Amino acid sequence: MQYTEIMVRYGELSTKGKNRREFIGRLNGNVTKALHGFDQLRIHPKQDRMHIVLNGDDGKAVMGRLHEVFGIENYSPTVKVAKNMDAVHDMTTKIMADIAGDEPKTFKIETRRSDHHFELDTNQMNLDLGDWVLDHFPNLTVKMKHPDITLRVEVRRDGIYLMNQKIKGAGGLPVGTAGKGMLMLSGGIDSPVAGYLAMKRGIDIEMVHFFSPPYTSDNALNKAKELTAKLAPYVGKITFIQVPFTEIQEQVKHDVPEGYLMTVQRRFMLQLTDKIRVMRHGLAIINGEAVGQVASQTLESMVAINDVTTTPIIRPVVTMDKTEIIQHAKDIDTYDLSIMPFEDCCTIFAPPAPKTHPRLDRARYYEDRMDDVDGLIQRSLDGIKISEIKSTDHFLNTDQDVIAELL
Repeated sequence: MQYTEIMVRYGELSTKGKNRREFIGRLNGNVTKALHGFDQLRIHPKQDRMHIVLNGDDGKAVMGRLHEVFGIENYSPTVKVAKNMDAVHDMTTKIMADIAGDEPKTFKIETRRSDHHFELDTNQMNLDLGDWVLDHFPNLTVKMKHPDITLRVEVRRDGIYLMNQKIKGAGGLPVGTAGKGMLMLSGGIDSPVAGYLAMKRGIDIEMVHFFSPPYTSDNALNKAKELTAKLAPYVGKITFIQVPFTEIQEQVKHDVPEGYLMTVQRRFMLQLTDKIRVMRHGLAIINGEAVGQVASQTLESMVAINDVTTTPIIRPVVTMDKTEIIQHAKDIDTYDLSIMPFEDCCTIFAPPAPKTHPRLDRARYYEDRMDDVDGLIQRSLDGIKISEIKSTDHFLNTDQDVIAELL
């Protein structure tokens, strides 16, 4: 079946009142970026629908891209016809012939009419088209609840639209409508999931990744970039900020008692991320912490670490079980990458028995007695590298045989 357009429904945007135009505008921009490379189609965002007129572009390929755009509740491949019943009857025959087959099936007609000047009202359209289908397809019978086929008809001012599918979209809010946040991206399972969930609520994320050569390898850094590329389709491209952390980790290892190594190290990570947030005009910090999952994620640890900033810290996976987070990671195709065993800076110098209930006053004390804390932070900031990562970028050979050789 040759569809003429994809009709997009906004869902949650309908609750946004006076901000609705801004949300639709942002969604239009995100859809435009997602559909880059489709040169013939045209996008028409309207108050209650977005119409993507294909003009010959591949509808299936377009829908594959739309599936990853937040802010879309659902969408339908659609045919637009002139506002006369001969055209509607002709297209109804073509659509039903394409999907009905020869086996007995049930169907119903579901009409919506926003143009109240059209000659037939909703009930009359349902009856007319129902009779037409019954006359032309003897294997079909009417069933109002849970039919095999639902032919949806929308009578609008500019034409009549026919469709038989309603495909679930990504939901959520358009990325960017909630402002910008800095995601503390490790190489593990949790932080990419946190990034995905933050984007789903409209947050435009930038990745902050700490690396510590020679203790961490180029493969660990490239793994983080590859994870970023996995999330890029939801927004088009993502800024990746790599932060050198070797000097700080070595100094913490030298100056801080073993039990507080992880606490003080993470205090530095959070301070650096917050300073980068200011530089990049972000509004919040996002991480993949889940309560009680590891020593640094007890409530006492969070208090001792969060002490260095008053910036909001968003933890999208904070109450999830590990099995829930893993399932999310599999759903967004980051799990296999995340479990590749390249050490990141969170795992090096990890003490065998970190404090699970660190005291805030002790964490402050051990950090304050370190030499040249401000200099350590500034030298790390001076060494950051910023790049843009797209979904088509690749940084790591993910073939399992190659990985086995590297290890």
